[in-house]
Amino acid sequence: MADTTPTGPIELGAQMDYAEHEKTYSMFIMLSKYGTLFCVALMIAMAFGFFTPAGFFSSLVLFLVICGVGGYLLRDVPTHIR
Repeated sequence: MADTTPTGPIELGAQMDYAEHEKTYSMFIMLSKYGTLFCVALMIAMAFGFFTPAGFFSSLVLFLVICGVGGYLLRDVPTHIR
């Protein structure tokens, strides 16, 4: 029977680029936060426009206000305090 046990060094692939990993993770978190904000603002504005006599332009203004306030509240805060 043939011996198929590897005798050389084990290939582990390329070294991990941690800086690029952190950049990608930060981008994913940012897109998740602002994508969720956009969807929630859209749903609230649509409900406001459909179920009240306010109309399209009022719901558009509400959508923009929610996106603006939410974007301000979701901005990154410093991770260290001086």
